[in-house]
Amino acid sequence: MNKIYDAIIIGAGFAGATVARQLADVGKSVLVIEKRNHIGGNAYDYYNSDGVLIHKYGPHIFHANNQKVFEFVRKYTDWYDYQHKVVANVHGKEMPVPFNLNSLYIAYDEEKAKRIEQKLIEAYGAEQKVTILELKKNTDPELKELAQYVYDNVFVYYTMKQWGKTPEEIDPNTTARVPVFISRDDRYFQDSFQGMPKDGYTKIFDNMLAHENIEVLTGVDALDKLTLDDGQILFEGEVFDGDVVYSGAVDYLFGNCYGSLPYRTLDFVFETFNKDYVQSHGTINYTVSEDYTRITEFKHMTGQVLQGKTTTCKEYSKSYSGAEDEIPYYAIINEENNALYQKYFEKAQQYKNLHLIGRLAEYKYYNMDAIIERALDLASKLCPEV
Repeated sequence: MNKIYDAIIIGAGFAGATVARQLADVGKSVLVIEKRNHIGGNAYDYYNSDGVLIHKYGPHIFHANNQKVFEFVRKYTDWYDYQHKVVANVHGKEMPVPFNLNSLYIAYDEEKAKRIEQKLIEAYGAEQKVTILELKKNTDPELKELAQYVYDNVFVYYTMKQWGKTPEEIDPNTTARVPVFISRDDRYFQDSFQGMPKDGYTKIFDNMLAHENIEVLTGVDALDKLTLDDGQILFEGEVFDGDVVYSGAVDYLFGNCYGSLPYRTLDFVFETFNKDYVQSHGTINYTVSEDYTRITEFKHMTGQVLQGKTTTCKEYSKSYSGAEDEIPYYAIINEENNALYQKYFEKAQQYKNLHLIGRLAEYKYYNMDAIIERALDLASKLCPEV
């Protein structure tokens, strides 16, 4: 491959694809290298053998408050309005999460719920979010009781499954942020812009990367073509002075030279049923029972019209071992792990044309809107004409 590129992008998820398109639009020649055999990163979706549109790596719901981000993604596909709602299965009862006034009337009898609602409004105001830590500090015993109810029935067991921790190991700061929404608004998100792509997420990436200045390689490990050597990046054995944007795991990039960064991974179990629907909502969280954390039924959120078939996905969270068939999904943020990441970050700084972006490269959590915003900013930094 003797072609000279202005930039090499490693990873074809939202981070890499966004930077690639922005650079291509101002005339830059871009090579995108993706280790998986498809584009789209974790947002990749496809039609399974039963004709149901599913998200291979778990549900993805688009929401944003940044209009610039929303306008950007709208350019690449048509969207339909979708307001995501999630319920928790609490001892057989389904109640909205985050916990709100509708949940309150499911958890308690009407008289008690009405009394607690009035106390919440008087103490904190209507349409406000109050944390369970704040509720625990309140002198009213019923508000303290409510905080404990939310902790016990919505938060603690779900978090234990998600992060593999005992209650004693769960960061108190995390517990303190768990909200009670003093509202009848059942939506999981309150962002200004919410929706789902009419033709699925993969179509966005097809359109975003369909540009004469973009070449895409899938099923290729970028480290088979790139070498990092004493401050210089070599592409196929020759020094590459263009920009390299990397969205993969930063420890993998440097051969785990300081040790592996810890992650949580997920196992997905897909099941198809000969019914139109099997759940009341797109997502049901299992907060007091079951080994899995949640079940997603995709048709609720994709808007697909398909009679007599529906597919669900159970999620099991576990520790990432680095096995070939595992994918690192969530960074485990703590002081020790952040210190280890900092070593890799400082090593990356030795390469002036290397730019880290994304959950794995930056060892932090990003929603789709946040990573698109980050990618748009990086593209502008790399090329002021963008």
